[in-house]
Amino acid sequence: MPPLGGDTEENMNLTVDFTKDIGRIKSMNGVGQPPFFNMDTRYFDFLSDANIPYSRLHDVNGLFGGYVYVDIPNIFRDFDTDVNDPASYDFAFTDVLVKGLIEHHCEPVYRLGVTIENHSRVKAYRIYPPKDFQKWAEICEHIVRHYNEGWADGFHFDIKYWEIWNEPDNHYNVCNNNMWLGTPEEYYDLYRTTSRHLRKCFGNSIKIGGYASCGFYYINLELPKGNEAFGTTDERGDWIKLARYFVDFFDGFIKIVSEEHLPFDFFSHHSYGSVEEDLNMQAYAEKRLEEAGLGDVEIHLNEWNTAPRSEERGTSKASAEATALMCAMQDTKMEMMCYYDARIGVSVYGGLFNPLTFEPFCTYYSFKAFGKLLKMGRQVECIKDSADGIYATAAANPEKSEKGVLIANIGEKQTVRTNLSGMTVYAIDEAHFFTPTELDPSELIMEKYQTYYIG
Repeated sequence: MPPLGGDTEENMNLTVDFTKDIGRIKSMNGVGQPPFFNMDTRYFDFLSDANIPYSRLHDVNGLFGGYVYVDIPNIFRDFDTDVNDPASYDFAFTDVLVKGLIEHHCEPVYRLGVTIENHSRVKAYRIYPPKDFQKWAEICEHIVRHYNEGWADGFHFDIKYWEIWNEPDNHYNVCNNNMWLGTPEEYYDLYRTTSRHLRKCFGNSIKIGGYASCGFYYINLELPKGNEAFGTTDERGDWIKLARYFVDFFDGFIKIVSEEHLPFDFFSHHSYGSVEEDLNMQAYAEKRLEEAGLGDVEIHLNEWNTAPRSEERGTSKASAEATALMCAMQDTKMEMMCYYDARIGVSVYGGLFNPLTFEPFCTYYSFKAFGKLLKMGRQVECIKDSADGIYATAAANPEKSEKGVLIANIGEKQTVRTNLSGMTVYAIDEAHFFTPTELDPSELIMEKYQTYYIG
């Protein structure tokens, strides 16, 4: 085992009060599509072992059977058939997936829509607006009934979160759209129709939301002087124009939702930015929703990855940044996050598992560490006297005498002095996969991109 730490001149103090309850630990360690390989659910053990609370079902198993799972056209294969006839539906493959997740105590976040068509420049198949919005809403109704009310030889899983489409802002009339070949107004109408129908059918027994926004990158851009010149003089003009479109789409959506009092239990957005950028985007979402009278709506970052690059897969950097974001968002109004993603396979986004060995990368253990906090249930006070790259969250369960602290450094090397003497320090990095150490937690020398769990 390589040595941890060394001399450093930088230092900070971190003090934890395990008796001071400041709220519940939230579901920051959810994932996108699960480790589902060719109908094999045995890798779902990794989800239950890490106490992963949610898996969002979008782009599921696109490499192996992407045309049989989850998506509306995969379940309701002929749009002209009877919406009330169980024979019109094919739940077989999705049943295996959903049942496997439930058995591993991981609840699906069910995206009602279609998988991204990255080759739509050649030809698009399923990303057009449905030809009958009301019928599409009724198809969604029957999918909910199948999984929550036993319809069509179904189940009683009580799945809470039902998301209407994914990234309809990706990206009309800006560049090639690979998720929604319709106008913003057509999506708003689909949401209006479907949300009202599902609320009428199920009341508040389910949570309805969307729209899986592409994100608020625009607010982090250093914009050219005279912002009206998007796409003309600046070499980043196309990206700026696109990022601005994401914001405009969001403004149009929340205006209609607010004015028409549409069902809207959660707002979901996406980001592949840094920790700092994601915090800026979260603050923007909170502010805009509050201004629109929607301050009580849950916020989900249900597609994110701070290191979506092949050279960063399985690195200490990826693990520490993921830890930092989970800890940071715990202290915002964020209700749920789903990392993109937990697939087993070759993808720059699949950052939890080695695609060749199927074994976890160190980043997986960051999610497992947060899962330990989630299981304890209650966040406790954790005070830092500076915030230069150090992110931490502490939790406790007094009834079981459990307590733990998760801490990551994404800044420069520094010494962290704590009041955690006597606890065990577990290291998470490229060389340590939740490995117990002999380190003294009262004075931790943390390298850049080092993660520790103290418990």
